[in-house]
Amino acid sequence: MATVISLMFFWVLWHFPATAQTPKHEMRGVWVTTVYNLDWPLSSDREAPPSVQRASMAHLFDELARSGMNTVFFQVRSESDAMYDSPLEPWSRFLTGTQGQAPDPLWDPLEEAIRLAHERGMELHAWLNPFRAVSALGKNGLAADHVVLQHPEWILDVTYKGTEDDKKGSVITILDPGNPQARAWIVAVIEDIVSRYDVDGIHFDDYYYPYPPYAIGMEDETTFNTYGNDFASMEDWRRANVNAFMDEVSEAIRAGNPGVKFGVSPIGIWRNGVPFGIVGLDTYNVVYADPLTWMSEDDVDYLVPQLYWPFGGGQDFAALADWWAFQGRGTHIYPGIAAFKADPSTASGNLFSPDEIPAQVSLGRTISGIQGNVFFRARNLGSANNQGLTARMMSDFYRHKAITPVMTYKNFWQPESPTNLQVIPTSEGRYLTWDPPLADAISAANRFAIYRVQSDGSDPDPLAISNAAENLIHISWNPEWTDTEALAVGQTYHYVVTGLTPNSYESGNPEVTTITVQSTATDVFADSPALGDIDIYPNPVSSRARFELDLDLPVDVEIRIVDILGREVARPLSSGRQSVGMLSATWDLTSRDGLRVAPGVYQVVIRAGQSRAIRSLVVLP
Repeated sequence: MATVISLMFFWVLWHFPATAQTPKHEMRGVWVTTVYNLDWPLSSDREAPPSVQRASMAHLFDELARSGMNTVFFQVRSESDAMYDSPLEPWSRFLTGTQGQAPDPLWDPLEEAIRLAHERGMELHAWLNPFRAVSALGKNGLAADHVVLQHPEWILDVTYKGTEDDKKGSVITILDPGNPQARAWIVAVIEDIVSRYDVDGIHFDDYYYPYPPYAIGMEDETTFNTYGNDFASMEDWRRANVNAFMDEVSEAIRAGNPGVKFGVSPIGIWRNGVPFGIVGLDTYNVVYADPLTWMSEDDVDYLVPQLYWPFGGGQDFAALADWWAFQGRGTHIYPGIAAFKADPSTASGNLFSPDEIPAQVSLGRTISGIQGNVFFRARNLGSANNQGLTARMMSDFYRHKAITPVMTYKNFWQPESPTNLQVIPTSEGRYLTWDPPLADAISAANRFAIYRVQSDGSDPDPLAISNAAENLIHISWNPEWTDTEALAVGQTYHYVVTGLTPNSYESGNPEVTTITVQSTATDVFADSPALGDIDIYPNPVSSRARFELDLDLPVDVEIRIVDILGREVARPLSSGRQSVGMLSATWDLTSRDGLRVAPGVYQVVIRAGQSRAIRSLVVLP
């Protein structure tokens, strides 16, 4: 049998090299683990000044982008705490060393992670552990406002059930999935994140009811007696609790922001013995999670089953990948890949061969229903000693960029194309700017794909340029970007920019702009018109807002107000050429239809020549 498995392994490598099928749309994700300071911030940086932590995060995100990633799953809630400025839960001890202690000076890691990811062309999904409340910290170290102390009636202490004497009597604490109020608390945390942060997704890991040796016994008997009268068994009731929670989360996300994706990373085995020959700890009977139900009820947009095993054996990667893809029946499946087993420092005696993960990625590209992979974890990519995995990804699998895959069952409407694409030589490179399309919430473009191709002398076909994966050079969340790559002097290049919805549906009929590179010397480039200081006051505003702009050059100026869905609601200023110096404008909070705008957060989009700036403005009731 071992010989057959080995032959299959090398057959995959031989017949499906990565370069044979390099998709333009593919999930290339990575988990950034904050619990226990595994990926960020490192233990050595946990109590460091925010400037050190921010520099460390930027360096990590640089490495992930160079490794070919297009999505970061950033852990923001590991034990009912917050790796962000939360009004509901205390600051994580993994940020400052003490739970509830805010960083000084104050900064927001989630806000920073979103900015860094988007600047590098990557999506940012906020990763939460929904039910874990206390891990190794113990209740003595909890902040006074932690949910365990505020609502002890919502929690379960689950006792150790293993054989190690030194651990007998120990407990872990979870929010009780069977308590509707506890579930509502977690939903409120998610609603807060979706309403205040520009996240691209909400992501859960595989932890619901606890793992062995802390497997739940009768600790939730009281909750069952209160809420479980309609169920024949506690096991069915527990699964129903988790299913209800998933439905509640899904509804909250869709109501709060329908563009935000929702996905889960379950244990890689659904049930022991399924498919035939598979054995091991499973998600259905151990943690009472049933991902097949979530898919059938349309509660999740994607699943990332943790397939942390090699080809062959009782947890055969190939058999499990194929099984999950078939069960998805359209729901996106991104196998979780054990990058930590390619690194001797984290493999724990189960080191993969150098060809194992390349073979897994190659196989996934041949299976209908698999749209990419997610790697665990961030510190095992980049410059890690991972047996050449990063080099293989950069030179082979991910040498061309990719857009995240389109979900045909979610917000499947094509956006309008950007217009007025301009390419302007500057001292930094070629500055691209364009006008984003304004549309309704479902079909609005929230980011843009940028393509470049060297001319072959023929008339450029913009659609053909944007259809080729090898021409994709960046994804921008702003309607501008600077291409700093050195290009061949004397050669002609075509640029194309398309709009992308949050679901990665791409606009058609794009414009093309052509340039010829004259020189690489920076002194031949003209400076791009730039804005100086921008003041908006008062902010928040209740009656009238005033805008003051310091213009460095004489330029045309435009000020637009757009809502959180990207729709223009007012245009306080649209003028001809203005002189250098201070320019003022006001807005009385009236929309284009003459009515007062609703309270909320708006974006002030300021264009001065080819320069653009965006500021937030809060309108009070």
